[in-house]
Amino acid sequence: MSQSVTSKPEGAKAAPPRPGPGRLRGHPWLSLVVVAIGVMLVALDGTIVGIASPAIQKDLDASLADIQWVTNAYLLSIAVTLIVIGKLGDRFGHTKIFMAGALGFIATSAGIGLSGDIKVIIGLRVLQGVFGAMLQPTALGIIRATFPEEKLNTAIGIWGAVVAASTAAGPIVGGLLVEHVSWQACFYVNVPVGIVAIVMGALFLKETHLDREAKSFDVPGIVLLSATLALLVYGVIKASDYGWGDAKTLALFGGAAVACVLFVLRESRAKEPLLPLRLFRSVPLVAGTLCVLILAFALFGVMFYLTFYLQNVHGLSAVDAATRMLPLTGLMVVASPISSKLIDRFGPLPPIAAGMALTTVAMFGLSTLDLDSGTNATVVWLAILGLGLAPIMVGATDVIVGNAPVELAGVAGGLQSTAMQVGGALGTSILGAVMSAKIDNVFASRWTDAHLPALSDTQLDQAKEAVSVGVAPVPSGTPKSAAELITQVSHSTFMDGLHNALIVTGSVGVVGILIALLIRRGRKVEGAAVHI
Repeated sequence: MSQSVTSKPEGAKAAPPRPGPGRLRGHPWLSLVVVAIGVMLVALDGTIVGIASPAIQKDLDASLADIQWVTNAYLLSIAVTLIVIGKLGDRFGHTKIFMAGALGFIATSAGIGLSGDIKVIIGLRVLQGVFGAMLQPTALGIIRATFPEEKLNTAIGIWGAVVAASTAAGPIVGGLLVEHVSWQACFYVNVPVGIVAIVMGALFLKETHLDREAKSFDVPGIVLLSATLALLVYGVIKASDYGWGDAKTLALFGGAAVACVLFVLRESRAKEPLLPLRLFRSVPLVAGTLCVLILAFALFGVMFYLTFYLQNVHGLSAVDAATRMLPLTGLMVVASPISSKLIDRFGPLPPIAAGMALTTVAMFGLSTLDLDSGTNATVVWLAILGLGLAPIMVGATDVIVGNAPVELAGVAGGLQSTAMQVGGALGTSILGAVMSAKIDNVFASRWTDAHLPALSDTQLDQAKEAVSVGVAPVPSGTPKSAAELITQVSHSTFMDGLHNALIVTGSVGVVGILIALLIRRGRKVEGAAVHI
């Protein structure tokens, strides 16, 4: 049996005493309620926006690229800022950052609802991502600093269940709001939830332990990490437009690689690094981070494109589409606390590996959908996917956050959340590129083979744009027989693209199973993590 020990750094201070049972401010369970409501804002926002995407596109006459940017601008900004904000929480206190994030999040949500310009919405989504980044790692930092070690995994399990519950509620709430009010209401709903978080935070949250040993910020590290993440995510997003082999795409990826190398060199020499490299001495922590990334890749990517499948191909309303997707998020709610108990008993490896296996099976199962598949055919596979994602969410988060020293809880929380957002951006962008490539390859020939009227280059590009979101480009006044033929060609092409995208996701899941095998049971000690 071998051991690797990450020792508590010299000068680090012990966590503050736990509050007595009669004190409300700083009480672990009340603190968990508050931060869970705050994180609910971020989770609710993600799935509401997904279900509202077709309505936003139609109302604002937005392109697929614009709609992708409504999601990706948020993911990009939150991914770039998470670790930096986690460090700010460690330095100045997670509660201060959390409260500021909640206030900014509801302000930008209201601004998005009031705007009728897609470009302004994308800009506000960037700001909303920054404020969302102020909520996620600080929430985990507060949990890590507030709960005793023996209850930490249970708290994280509840936190995961709340995230899943919010994700589950998002499509239903979003569908009802889109159908009966407007897509703008999907953003307004964040305002009352945020106000509750702010009021309860003022009453119950106590400031966490501060890392007073730090005397300055690692500004070069901040710049280099931000450049790495921004160039990487932006490169993936734009690759579908430029082409994966285009010089501009390669330049973005090359720039990300150079910035990453410089960041590692900087952090290895900095006295007060932004992201202490000693965290990555833990193989389980690295594996857990990769598992979170794969989880988000699957969750965000599948929900984004299945929404178009259900609404635009099968013609379901927003509410009906959300109902069909409820097994995914609903079973994440049910399975998260169960996963926490399984992890307590067997360690993180078996539940995470099993979760990856179920996720992989679900992805390959969803890839069998075709035009003749009833919408209920998605229910079984989405249920299996929900059962698979829950233990990954809880187990990987526990591995990342629970095995970090208390004084680095914010950084560890930022690492977990960064993996989540980068994975989401990769999911929507890479799967979008896979779908676009397939549509570009087959649509024109199928149109010609169906003996439909010839299209100009501009008309062909516009038609492909519509097909990429499952819409049949049927001009007004088209005879019924021709309209049906155009719809058949368009929807079959979309399904071919979706099929390829889901095959790619299933293949990523296979890699995830292998990564999960690197995770080992850990026992936590004060200020350190010991992996056996």
